Amino acid sequence: MASYVKGLNKEKEVFIRKLSTHAKDSNYINPELYTKYEVKRGLRDISGKGVLAGLTEVGEVHAYVLDENELIPVPGRLIYRGIDIYDLTTGFLREDRFGFEEVAYLLLCGVLPNEGILKEFKEYLADSQVMDDAFVRNTILEIPSRDIMNTLARGVLTLYNYDDNPDDISIENVIRQSLELIAKVPLIAVYGYQAYVHKYLNQSLVLHSPKEGLSIAENILHMLRPDSKYTKLEATILDLLLVLHAEHGGGNNSTFTTHVVTSTGTDTYSAISAAIASLKGPRHGGANIKVRQMFKNIKATLKDWEDEDEIKDYLLKILRKEAFDRSGLIYGIGHAVYSISDPRSEILKGYAQQLAKEKGYEKEFNLYERVEKLAPEIIAKERKMYKGVCANVDYYSGLVYNMLGIPGELFTPLFAVSRVVGWCAHRVEELVNAGKIVRPAFKSVAERKEYIPLKSR
Repeated sequence: MASYVKGLNKEKEVFIRKLSTHAKDSNYINPELYTKYEVKRGLRDISGKGVLAGLTEVGEVHAYVLDENELIPVPGRLIYRGIDIYDLTTGFLREDRFGFEEVAYLLLCGVLPNEGILKEFKEYLADSQVMDDAFVRNTILEIPSRDIMNTLARGVLTLYNYDDNPDDISIENVIRQSLELIAKVPLIAVYGYQAYVHKYLNQSLVLHSPKEGLSIAENILHMLRPDSKYTKLEATILDLLLVLHAEHGGGNNSTFTTHVVTSTGTDTYSAISAAIASLKGPRHGGANIKVRQMFKNIKATLKDWEDEDEIKDYLLKILRKEAFDRSGLIYGIGHAVYSISDPRSEILKGYAQQLAKEKGYEKEFNLYERVEKLAPEIIAKERKMYKGVCANVDYYSGLVYNMLGIPGELFTPLFAVSRVVGWCAHRVEELVNAGKIVRPAFKSVAERKEYIPLKSR
């Protein structure tokens, strides 16, 4: 057998080969398409100039249509492997089941699993949740970080040392590693948080092992809460958040980082830790924390949360850099691609409202709705806009995490727990298509200077 199957029994060997077949078939892109669409593989053209380029079948962010050479904004759509996110979420929510594992399979393998293979997939993930005691002790508990994203990056890199075959970049081996990461990253995040509060906040260290038979969303709540209790609605909404954050096209910073690093031929752990490092940046993964901080400021400042004129006046102060963090930004409003609507926000909003009723947050939710309605109007009047603005997924996700009792330190790590699926899918796609190393060009604008001997400087 090939080296990637070390430590696997015959049944799991067959299963990995089955997944890999789907992954290979669904990730192959006809090289002629790169010519047809004038995409320069390796991000360099014949003359050596750097270009921005890429093709993917993993995910699509759709917000415009072309009409007579003019881009016309349309309601946003997010598409996973050709399937609209609305259809995906409506499907498993209507059937009253969790969807993150199914979405993970879809993004990795390019096809929806049948009932039998989905069961097998979940069982494989459950088996992969087991982590070496020495790894947990030495990598997480004994050297906790104040930022759980650093714990995640270090943990993923350290998993390299626990892999018998870490450098093999065959699709079979990368698929195996991907499943291991999807299963283990949630544990590293939660245990990393528990270690942080134990050391830096002097709280008791409570570690729960994952329970067999629970979804990843359920296990996160089970491991995070001291009493392990959660409601069905809480688990459903956390699962929905994981689904909505799993993928967002190849151009977002962390996913593009995955393509860039993968193109060098490096190992999976290095590629994914690089993506985690990218996501850690507040301009990428930390936006929902800023939304929460902004609303904390708004709630403390407003005398009447229902007074739209008072809300407008304060939002105007934020825009004019006279209030909150003086950045001039209304966080959670606006997106680089979406103009009319962010489908992730649209889907999440209804469930956020349900959770607000269950948790007694209706007054706060209503404030979010008012700001969502008023902010685009104020931004349009105050700023010269080339396109409209709408609430993005970060707008409501911070509120939802807050209602779930999830600490702010875990907001971005939970984003990573979800997005590791998309990163792994894009890594597989990059490897299957074996493109050039990604190396765009930079033009030097430095002034030419003469060398001056040391004693004459």
